[in-house]
Amino acid sequence: MMQYQEAYDRLEQYGQTHLLRYYDTLSAAEQEALLQQISEMDFSVLERAAHEEAPKGKIEPLGACTISEIAEKQDTYRKIGLDAIRKGSVGAVLLAGGQGSRLGCNGPKGVFQIGINNDLTIFECLFRNLMDVTEQAGVPVPLFIMTSETNDAETRAFLAEKLYFGYPESSVHFFVQEMAPVVDKDGKILLETKSRIAVSPNTALSDRFEKKQDAENILNVLKEQNIEWLNVFAVDNVLQRMADPCFIGATIAANCTSGSKVVAKASPDEKVGVLCLEDGKPSIVEYFEMTDDMRNLREADGTLTYRYGVILNYLFRVDQLCKTLDCSLPLHRAFKKVACLTADGTATVKPEQPNGYKLETLVLDMVHMQENCLLYEVEREKEFAPVKNATGVDSVDTARALLKQNGVAL
Repeated sequence: MMQYQEAYDRLEQYGQTHLLRYYDTLSAAEQEALLQQISEMDFSVLERAAHEEAPKGKIEPLGACTISEIAEKQDTYRKIGLDAIRKGSVGAVLLAGGQGSRLGCNGPKGVFQIGINNDLTIFECLFRNLMDVTEQAGVPVPLFIMTSETNDAETRAFLAEKLYFGYPESSVHFFVQEMAPVVDKDGKILLETKSRIAVSPNTALSDRFEKKQDAENILNVLKEQNIEWLNVFAVDNVLQRMADPCFIGATIAANCTSGSKVVAKASPDEKVGVLCLEDGKPSIVEYFEMTDDMRNLREADGTLTYRYGVILNYLFRVDQLCKTLDCSLPLHRAFKKVACLTADGTATVKPEQPNGYKLETLVLDMVHMQENCLLYEVEREKEFAPVKNATGVDSVDTARALLKQNGVAL
């Protein structure tokens, strides 16, 4: 276990010794917990965060495999995809590290009750969707679930209690996402309590594959099972279709190293990231990064030039994805409201205004590191029902309406 002086010397390198200011007032157990947190924390992110994010390069539009084109070749694509699944070449990664606090749920977002009259959680919706594919293929798809420090135990317990909704337990693997310290405007790390550093999830997944979690190395699982493709998807889209044979088959047929499901933007001002080219490589440009001219630019037929919005459903070829393990992904700073200790150390408060920068590496940067990417257009009403807000746009109500529209009993 790290000793006090070791912790102090380490913090001194980064100008963060204030994290130990209350050390002498803590109980032995609290002192041990704080030293443990310091020993496990990657403070090198502070140096990376000190650099300004690189400006975007030359942005150009990128065409997609459209809904009509997919319909013409769906039998061929489906066969290629099902063959890959039956060979055991395809795995799925569920990004489920978030909490459901914005939905009024105290637990993991996946346990939120989306049903009205029926017991139906977000997790069950996703497991059902995955099982649609495994029933077609006749074999299970290895499922890797990324949790966070705050929801790992609860997620595992919930899914075990539900018997994984009928999915084979042996095909489900868990790993915990990295956490990064939260800093104030001056770059000083915030304390959540006198004995705990304020941290937030670092959402990129590649760096966790090479670390031990529950005596299981995810990279070893991928190698032992000869998994060649990973479909990465988010927990908050209840219509998400993962390990989709047509999507997999189309990406393989196009000889692409990655793929992304996209939907046509509903309007120029829709706040979604758009997949395009940046300096000749696939890249996701966020809504706020686009100029008015880019947002409103149209083709001769009237369609938006930059029209393909991402829904956080990506397919990566594992050998190419693993190359990102040797790279340092960019750090993004998001200014957020973070619960922290007051200046006088008397209480932990939840501020009304943003007060801290969360440091994140994002999956979108992993897309930009791929050689190419197939944009695979899907029908919004059938595959895009995000549950991000309690009310309004992309809310519980809009997701429920779309579930009903797709024949799901609520």
